[in-house]
Amino acid sequence: MSKPTLSLDDIRINVSRIDQELLSLLADRRKLSLEVAKSKIQTQKPVRDIEREQVLLEKLVADGKTHELDPQYVTKIFHSIIEDSVLYQQAFLQRLTNPDNEQPLARVSFLGGKGSYSNLAARNFFARKNTKLAEIQCQSFKEVIEVVENGNADYGVLPIENTSSGSINDVYDQLQHTRLSIVGEITQPIEHCLLTAVDTDVDVIEVLYSHPQPHQQCSEFLRSLGNVKQEYCQSTAEAMKEVAKLKDPKVAAIGNASSGELYGLTPLKSGIANQQENHTRFIVVARKPIEVTALIPAKTTFIMSTGQTAGSLVESLLVLRNHGINMTKLESRPVLGNPWEEMFYVDVEGNLRTDVMKDALEELTRLTRYIKVLGTYPIENVAPCEINV
Repeated sequence: MSKPTLSLDDIRINVSRIDQELLSLLADRRKLSLEVAKSKIQTQKPVRDIEREQVLLEKLVADGKTHELDPQYVTKIFHSIIEDSVLYQQAFLQRLTNPDNEQPLARVSFLGGKGSYSNLAARNFFARKNTKLAEIQCQSFKEVIEVVENGNADYGVLPIENTSSGSINDVYDQLQHTRLSIVGEITQPIEHCLLTAVDTDVDVIEVLYSHPQPHQQCSEFLRSLGNVKQEYCQSTAEAMKEVAKLKDPKVAAIGNASSGELYGLTPLKSGIANQQENHTRFIVVARKPIEVTALIPAKTTFIMSTGQTAGSLVESLLVLRNHGINMTKLESRPVLGNPWEEMFYVDVEGNLRTDVMKDALEELTRLTRYIKVLGTYPIENVAPCEINV
């Protein structure tokens, strides 16, 4: 085997130089995407152009092959770049649409302490807005909402549903009574690990701390452990704090590996969720609703109570179909104090500013016993376009 022409140090220097060049090019591309957003204000074209994205990706994949780059590798990189470009443009357009909401610092309430999944979601959401956070740690979903309602926080971040464990009912129940509006959403990958404070083995663990949701999302792994005691905490952050304090080889926590580092914990086993693709959708609430520019895709959430007659729910849902409005979520929850009465939570793809949504809601108001819009907000889940690679 011939010796490399460069030393390891020289190779690393070249790799670092290329990395810096890549960062500079990505920054230049971001600036150009902002110019694209400005031009679309003049032309009133939507931010996303799926057909152009497909053509672009197919050409990049073909060009990548000439450089011996794997198509999946090229596709993954440019999906990330396109996603960043779309979200960057959306954030810019939303700042122009809602100038009164512009602020360099936001007070944000969330469940748990530093490193909880809600804390990570809050940081990621506002990082996209270039907004610094004053973090307010809460002990319950109800407190997250109350802190915003009484003016001690500007925003609250709440988990609403998970791909593994489904809807988070406690949050839906709180939304029945709040005066707050939904102003944003973010979908966060949830990477559950078994975290310990000391070196140990999985078969030694006797007690497992976490919030009830991670316990539910990792139920298959927990069954494989046998008779392990499950201790419920108010958040994953509280669970990690407790395990760090105990320093016992027989106890562990379920949480995120990077968050565990904040508490001196190390992952004993990774990937313990029931589903490999485990994501939680979080909503962001505030005292005032926002307007969403027509140039970006929007989602509207509302709650309604239909009549108790047969077919009343179907009749209401047909209104959405007849107006060509796509429903992405339907959740029912009991109305406290009214036995057998249900409140329905509905997510649709649509903007409250459009005539279509206004007409649909007017019709639903006539059909239902009660209806309330919880908010219209940008869709921030940028689905990758499909191409043949």
